[in-house]
Amino acid sequence: MNARQRECKHNSRNMKRSGDSTEGEKRRKRQRLLQEMGNQKIPFLRPSDRGFQQLWDSSYPGLVLRPSCSLPVELHGRVQTALLTLRQRGCMLRDLVRVRDRDVFTAVSRALLGHPGHTYRYLDTRLFAIPWHSGEEVAGVKGQSCCDADLRAACKALWELNSFFCSDVSQRKEGGEGPPRCANKAGQAEEEAKPSEEGDGESKHSGDSKHCSDWGESESRPSEEEEEGEGSGKSKHSEEWDSEGGCCSGSKREGEWDVTSRHSSDEGESSSSLLPRQGDPEAAAGTLRRSEERKCPGWRDAAGTAGDLTDLAAQEKPLAELKHSLSGYHIQDEEEEEPGSEQQKCGGSPRRPVSSSSHSMRTAAGPAQFNVTLLNYMDPDAMSQLKEEPYYGMGKMAVGWHHDENLVERSPVAVYSYSCSSDDKGDSGEGCSSERACWRLGLKVAWDIHTPGLTLPLQSGDCYYMRDDLNRTHQHCVLAGDTARFSCTHRVAECSRGTLDYIQARCQEALSNLHTDPETGSHSLLSLLPSTLQCQEEIHNEVEFEWLRQYWFQGQRYARFCSWWNRPMEQLETDWRLMETMTMLFLSAVEEEGRAWEGRREMAETLLSALNDRQQHRQTWRDRCHSSLAQTLPPEEAPVDRPFWALDDPSMPLTFDLADIISRVESLLWRM
Repeated sequence: MNARQRECKHNSRNMKRSGDSTEGEKRRKRQRLLQEMGNQKIPFLRPSDRGFQQLWDSSYPGLVLRPSCSLPVELHGRVQTALLTLRQRGCMLRDLVRVRDRDVFTAVSRALLGHPGHTYRYLDTRLFAIPWHSGEEVAGVKGQSCCDADLRAACKALWELNSFFCSDVSQRKEGGEGPPRCANKAGQAEEEAKPSEEGDGESKHSGDSKHCSDWGESESRPSEEEEEGEGSGKSKHSEEWDSEGGCCSGSKREGEWDVTSRHSSDEGESSSSLLPRQGDPEAAAGTLRRSEERKCPGWRDAAGTAGDLTDLAAQEKPLAELKHSLSGYHIQDEEEEEPGSEQQKCGGSPRRPVSSSSHSMRTAAGPAQFNVTLLNYMDPDAMSQLKEEPYYGMGKMAVGWHHDENLVERSPVAVYSYSCSSDDKGDSGEGCSSERACWRLGLKVAWDIHTPGLTLPLQSGDCYYMRDDLNRTHQHCVLAGDTARFSCTHRVAECSRGTLDYIQARCQEALSNLHTDPETGSHSLLSLLPSTLQCQEEIHNEVEFEWLRQYWFQGQRYARFCSWWNRPMEQLETDWRLMETMTMLFLSAVEEEGRAWEGRREMAETLLSALNDRQQHRQTWRDRCHSSLAQTLPPEEAPVDRPFWALDDPSMPLTFDLADIISRVESLLWRM
């Protein structure tokens, strides 16, 4: 066995044990930190809090807001109609994902759209993109369109939004012209909440959202945009679980931060009341005026009028002092658990996930080219037991703290937010009143409690961008409002191993070692080199566990409304069956008595490693398909245990259960 084979075998067998040990150590450290902090909360600022704009400029510079009034009205209409159509047609579904070796439903319903043949992987789940319809016909089975006219129109509308984002994000990065001015809305000023020393959370939230009315106050402000990256990652702070699927939880576990007793009055203490007024008013006032011109001027009234800049400016020094006062603490979110991995290059075992900060990942260059959009639908009435945000006391979370994963390094993320009624009428939830809380975006600096957090209210139709390395250096969460909400999260997915073209090329690479006699149809292997055999078995496992089983675990959901993936998956299964034949030929060569012992031993060790991984993963997928949670799904959404075959199936060269074959190879190695 060569060095690479030994390393692969070692990593495959010890990965889970190592991951469990690391996770357990992190959990113990986190519990000690939380016990040390007691009931203290890290401060966070809202637009109505003094020092908000300064904090945004200094600690969250990659976050950009594009308010709803700065987008074309026609685009709003098409996109919102498309989202409602996708939900009404049953395309928005909760995912059954894998978190810490157990299955959980996401609280958020979602669907993936993107370039034809693209996928997106998160929480051990691969989503298969419904193709955008960019004007040309997208063929399905037998050359027909892959979906009906209504779905084609919906997909095309979201492609138009994606095209708008690709162009707009690039223009902003190049210092392009700012968004158009917005007309004042009648009555908005009266609804805006004023800063409250008592920290009335709802009144602040209602004021936060009124930023569109004064967008045109600044004539020369460089345009910036903000977006929400909620769907794509998982949250890592929970003692139980949080994920990009949502933040529903049962009871609080031991050692979890107690946040249930924190009311709105406490929230006021965590923000403005913790920032004493000091500093040079005139100098800082100029800085704040310039920074407000670069951001969203509509929030100026919520945070104080221009005449209040002296008070706002006084926070420059106290903000630094506040960071220093918290410097004894350091919260470490459970980030290393990132599940968005592709296939490991060892017998099909899941690889260590590719982090957005990995040096091996490609770095975004040039204009943004979003290749997928993850659609999320969240209805707070249907999301029971939403968890409280534990570090800052920000409120109920629909999606917990996370980085969006599996993205090209330093690529932007663009998010469109649409609030509506949950009865499919599509009533827009524009504006926020004290009786109706806004959805909000929460942000914090990752691995850091020195810097206060930030919350941004989101009106229906608002967009925000996370640019540069914000997604890598910061984390974000989604704080639930009172209305139902869609979000379209446009991403540059790192899919070097996640496209149909990629896996088809891998299949051809493996099958290039198979010779088929044109007269008899019999098969033989062209090469018995251990490296070649190892490669074919790796691809075999990759096709089965990263594509076929991932696809069928999500039941018939794709075929119900889009036939695009039907033919490609049929072809992948045909190729996989040939790889089963190749494994049988590999086994026959290992058991051939006339072969030299040394050559047979290396071949047997390579085969045994692949078979052990295959057996383990097949059992895991069988258990998942027949779990109690899977049984609660309707037949059209229930997981399908495929590929699976009976013991006496004459069409299959090997048995589904590999235990006897593994014993034969182990016995052979023992005799060598």
